[in-house]
Amino acid sequence: MFLTIARPAVEPQGPDAVAVPGSPVVPEMSPRAMHARLLENAALRRMRGAERLRLNRLDDANYWLHAAPVAVRKASALREERSFAPLP
Repeated sequence: MFLTIARPAVEPQGPDAVAVPGSPVVPEMSPRAMHARLLENAALRRMRGAERLRLNRLDDANYWLHAAPVAVRKASALREERSFAPLP
């Protein structure tokens, strides 16, 4: 039995900064930037949950509305873990 190797439908363009050895290091985010990103994720999850409620998709809405507080808890834990320097 012979198998043909099919090429993927999408070919990657350029190096993947995470997977390619010798690629540039992805800089680590500052605690404030990570905190802001987590709060943004929570807000987006709440908005997605509200959108699903409007569309009467209750299973999806429940998932997104219950996922939002998880991001807020992670942001709170990050803030407690690392004391942020005072803003100027």
